[in-house]
Amino acid sequence: MTALWVGFGCRAGCSAQALHDLLEQTLLEHDLPWADVRGIASIDMKAHEPGLVALAERLGLPFATYSPEALAPYQDRLSHHSARSFAATGCLGVSESAALAMAEDGIQCASMLRVSRRHSAVATLAIACTEPHRGCTQRST
Repeated sequence: MTALWVGFGCRAGCSAQALHDLLEQTLLEHDLPWADVRGIASIDMKAHEPGLVALAERLGLPFATYSPEALAPYQDRLSHHSARSFAATGCLGVSESAALAMAEDGIQCASMLRVSRRHSAVATLAIACTEPHRGCTQRST
């Protein structure tokens, strides 16, 4: 079983249903099981975005956000660099960076993008994966 971590970027006021629909469509298109989804992530400025918070609650998943500085180390691994995103958030790619950051949070191995940036009219989404049974270990605190 592979753990999947979903990163989102979205417009202010984006509904939980719009985010759910984008996620569901992406999982179906890539033949990925809902059961492997372990968490939802975004950038700090979206920490209280109602649609993201509601989606995480609806799915019973943790929701984490990261500062632009915490997301910056992932910029070389992004499939797409967005000047528009950088101007608005200080991050070249919110969804991909957030997915990678959450996947690597608390483990000692690199994650990879399983699904690169996808978008709808109101949101972007990316999915990162880790396979803890393949040499990744939990970080001790």
